[in-house]
Amino acid sequence: AALQENLEKKLFGQHLVSKVVVKAVKGFLNNSNAKKPLALSLHGWTGTGKNFVSKIVAESIYKRGLHSKYVHQFVATLHFPHAHSINVYKDQLQSWIRGNVSICPRSLFIFDEMDKMHAGLIDSIKPFLDYYELLDGVSYRQAIFIFLSNAGAEKITEVALDFWRNGRSREDIQLTDIQNALSVSVFNNKNSGFWHSTLIDRNLIDYFVPFLPLEYKHVKKCIRVEIESRGYTVDEDILTRIADEMTYFPREERIYSDKGCKTVDAKLDYYYD
Repeated sequence: AALQENLEKKLFGQHLVSKVVVKAVKGFLNNSNAKKPLALSLHGWTGTGKNFVSKIVAESIYKRGLHSKYVHQFVATLHFPHAHSINVYKDQLQSWIRGNVSICPRSLFIFDEMDKMHAGLIDSIKPFLDYYELLDGVSYRQAIFIFLSNAGAEKITEVALDFWRNGRSREDIQLTDIQNALSVSVFNNKNSGFWHSTLIDRNLIDYFVPFLPLEYKHVKKCIRVEIESRGYTVDEDILTRIADEMTYFPREERIYSDKGCKTVDAKLDYYYD
């Protein structure tokens, strides 16, 4: 219930995300006989809410959220920076996952910047995501894996723009309009971290979750929430000014914010502090 409420109140312009994530996480947690871990892959431009959603998922399962010792975050450029060390990373990653799931079967692993991860590295965790009852005496069936990536964002925008140009509401976009094209696009993208990955090939990713690019009205909502969270009274002039300062694309129509809500925080610092 908390997961659904938080997504509805705090995540803007992402009707598909709210629907899919709540359904997937709730169904998985209520299933006492899951056949494999839950694997979600979140895709979209920077600032559309991918990190935010993984944070809300963590908070809905663990008391300390992202700070729980059962939540493990990996950032590609920080934890796996060197292509020549890929074999070392594979061993470390497998060892880390094996060790932590042994301690807590309901562990959560979040992989950020999948689009910057070296091709082939993520395949080292394939055994943990597969339909095995036990691997060396350990069951991984209660674990959750979340992958965050900018890869596929162009494909998502393409679909959103088609709907907009045809006069159709973005809320009419269904998961079926995007999901297959998204998984194919990510699989064939050399910069996706999932390039020709066995995780996709073997259908081990349960959901490819598309984050739509944010429109002007969504950016304004982000700004309003951020102002209120700082304890200030909302000044409509400042709110509009900040929203107008953001850059939008395509160049002619200027529909979507190219950084989503990413820079809202910094802009508020300028106006309020």
